Amino acid sequence: MSNKSFAYFAWGMVAYNVIVILWGAVVSSTGAGAGCGDRWPDCQGQLIPQSTDAQTLTEFSHRLSSALDGLLVIGLLIWAWRLFPAGHRVRAGAIVSFVLIIVEGLLGALLVRQGWTALDTSVERVIMQPLHLANTMFLLAALALTAWWAADGPPVRLTNQGARPWLLAAGLVGMMFVSGSGAIISLGDFLDQQERVRNEALVQWLVDLRLWHPGIAIGIGVGIIVMIISNASLTPSRAARRWAVAVCLLILAQWGVGLLNVYLRVPLWTQLLHLASADLIWIAMVLWSASALSVPAQHSRPVPAQARRAVI
Repeated sequence: MSNKSFAYFAWGMVAYNVIVILWGAVVSSTGAGAGCGDRWPDCQGQLIPQSTDAQTLTEFSHRLSSALDGLLVIGLLIWAWRLFPAGHRVRAGAIVSFVLIIVEGLLGALLVRQGWTALDTSVERVIMQPLHLANTMFLLAALALTAWWAADGPPVRLTNQGARPWLLAAGLVGMMFVSGSGAIISLGDFLDQQERVRNEALVQWLVDLRLWHPGIAIGIGVGIIVMIISNASLTPSRAARRWAVAVCLLILAQWGVGLLNVYLRVPLWTQLLHLASADLIWIAMVLWSASALSVPAQHSRPVPAQARRAVI
């Protein structure tokens, strides 16, 4: 099997994980997280549930998709181990992906066994929601980098880069903060629609946070776009410029999706579109950062002002 076949498989893994993430959002947004009760890995005491309840089937199908994801990541690791030499960056990406998929499963099991699903309004659930999302984002980043490197993407260099790593890290952390706040707001929107818990203090607090998320998203998005336009060192190569353009366009599109989401009062389909857009922004930012850090700052050439403006 060739490196090219492995790269296609790795990119397919990235796409599949986005689908798993979206299906997980369906589980959360419909309250189906308790569809198997507080049992894990079995569902309501059975390996394969006999119930035809919609919430049970939704939760169980998500577990199946997650289990398949784990098996595919194991396959990715074994393939990378056999195809690439010791110390190769693709191997490292596959190893990190494997570790993160294990953590992902453990976090999911913890949420279920502790009952932090469905209509639970505990502080622990509010804390776990963005933590679970953060691990998912790291997993998506690891898979994207594995695919990028398998497709002959150059290695990342952190030495002789000046302030470039810090600026890119600030953008990535900012985007994680945006996603984390979105996860909390999404939880508040769901709980606020449930009559049984609508008036609880924690739910009201989550509802009061709604206006913060658009402000955070716009502020950080503007900061990233300005950073790209004003700092030529962040786009030192053709690949870095392409990914930077993708980041800018996706951020602008995400703002439009966010407005549509609010205007339509957060129906499920716009929530999923909003989440899919956020995943694409994250992937583009990770690959922009990787391509920008593959060129030492001391060897990069200044980009004329006209060319810099042409980036977006």
